Amino acid sequence: MKCGLLEKIKGEFDDEINIDAYVWYEKDWTHDDYDHAHQRYQLTYVEEGYQYFHIENKIYLVPQNHLIWIPSGKKHHTQSEASTVNLMVILFKTVFDNDFYNKVHVFAAPPVLREMLQYASKWNKLLEEDEEQGYFLTALLNSLPHFCTEKAGLQIPIPADPRLLPVCNYINKNYMEQINIDDLADISLMSVRSLQRIFKRETGITIQKYTQLIRILKSIELINTGQYTLSQIAFMIGYKSLSAFTNSYFGIMKEKA
Repeated sequence: MKCGLLEKIKGEFDDEINIDAYVWYEKDWTHDDYDHAHQRYQLTYVEEGYQYFHIENKIYLVPQNHLIWIPSGKKHHTQSEASTVNLMVILFKTVFDNDFYNKVHVFAAPPVLREMLQYASKWNKLLEEDEEQGYFLTALLNSLPHFCTEKAGLQIPIPADPRLLPVCNYINKNYMEQINIDDLADISLMSVRSLQRIFKRETGITIQKYTQLIRILKSIELINTGQYTLSQIAFMIGYKSLSAFTNSYFGIMKEKA
């Protein structure tokens, strides 16, 4: 069982729950190592820690006090190396007629939405009809498009071309070092020019931008631990100065570190 849903076939869940929306909150969340899908729209709030969501050809980072909206039927799985991950999931059977609900979104939870989520936690794992719960979760659902300030920087594109996967893996493992484009070309068995052209075509960003994105997402993981100063984090992820890191962070996240 996952979030009250029965997994009868690996990765596919049967929904035998009668109510339209319900809350499922857990501490020390257990992560999935394979894709799964269900016929409910999913709102996940990361109360503590951080979580990566693998959805189609992208990986989304959801830091603490952020949310991700996943449309019904979308295959996804999660991972995290955070020591503690506390999540609240709200699952909806039906939604309003608004294109917002048919796309994946990652956004910060403003204070008023965090208060609404905290209030909703009183219905944790209540799978029977409750009038107040029904009205409240419907109001919360209706408010989501107004709360959503998209965090486009929190997603990593995954190329479909298999020649580029070793390149991405190399960057993911060596982001703290100076990445040499000639080494990446050797790994991909392409010329530098072909690699740069195909990588941009497949991901929509340059190799330099991809490396910057990986570094900034790693910095968010380190910031969430509360164990390091920004200066320490800057050097840990490959920047030579704090100012270089903070400028890069702002360029991706559109906010100060």
